[in-house]
Amino acid sequence: MPVAAKICGLSTGEAVAAAVAGGAAYVGFVFYPPSPRAVTPAEAAALCAAVPDGIERVGMFVDADDAAIAAVLAAAPLDLLQFHGHETPDRVAEARSRFGRPVMKAVAISGPEDLIAVAGYEDAADLLLFDAKPPRRPDALPGGNGLAFDWGLIAGRRWRRPWMLSGGLTAELLPQAVRISGAAAVDVSSGVEASPGNKDPAKIRAFLAAARAL
Repeated sequence: MPVAAKICGLSTGEAVAAAVAGGAAYVGFVFYPPSPRAVTPAEAAALCAAVPDGIERVGMFVDADDAAIAAVLAAAPLDLLQFHGHETPDRVAEARSRFGRPVMKAVAISGPEDLIAVAGYEDAADLLLFDAKPPRRPDALPGGNGLAFDWGLIAGRRWRRPWMLSGGLTAELLPQAVRISGAAAVDVSSGVEASPGNKDPAKIRAFLAAARAL
């Protein structure tokens, strides 16, 4: 069965078109200004218009307040909210109720101790996203750093919510990552870029082809 793929950090029509044509199950738009992949609500609205029904439009937020999320939703028709910061389970549940959208919560992993936090989100979130913990640098982004974690840490584990694997994935690494982790869905950003924030349509097509082949 093909692995469902999310292409995150899209900011151009060309990249969106490549994701749609390649069979992406999710397309992601970043609403975190420090990121080189960030888009405005108006830009996201224009990009979302090119996404057909059946493909989930995801908005990625980092510790955003209600006003920031509401401003995006007023312009862009997002299907799913992705929280990639330090949001607590209570915050996830509150936003899920307030905005009437399912929420995916990212959990940053570098070692087995980081998996303890997952339990708190299983009731609050609709989906989980396992990503590599960012490097300890002041300018480090919460995601999209091109880093992978030890996929064996989640191998054979079962959670009460569907989950997605992220962190350092590329078309070349995808078969191994899925085989070890058991992921049924994957998320990529930097692994389909020519440079930070600059999506490469050819790499998007290659990644999606690799996902379809699994």
